Amino acid sequence: MRAEIRHIKGVTFIGKADTNHWVTVDGPAKFHGSEAACRPKELLLIALGSCIGSDVASILTKKKINLDKFIVDVEGTEVEEHPKVFSKIHVTFHFYGENLKSTDLERAIELSHDKYCPITRMISKACPITHSYKMNDKEK
Repeated sequence: MRAEIRHIKGVTFIGKADTNHWVTVDGPAKFHGSEAACRPKELLLIALGSCIGSDVASILTKKKINLDKFIVDVEGTEVEEHPKVFSKIHVTFHFYGENLKSTDLERAIELSHDKYCPITRMISKACPITHSYKMNDKEK
């Protein structure tokens, strides 16, 4: 896998990788950004949530579990000093649907977290990642 990142202006960049889809990355105006796109650390959280979410959705589909709605919230806690890395990340899964079973949801999350998601595996070497889930807005 290879990525190409092109400088546009200030701290605004565009990048693409093997799929050939361009993504814009930007920063705040106080650092010469245009305030026109996601920040790099935001993209890291989006990458984590979409990777683990894709695994979970795929696993549940294979088990013939129908979801009415599925949301993945990812929250990163930053340290206060530079470089402002994440000290921890928490992923909350929100599952909506009829006849959902905790055991199925927990197993799908576990498989993604422990086995399938390469983004989780890479980030967890530098920062702990925890998770929880809600079923039809009830904490589990």
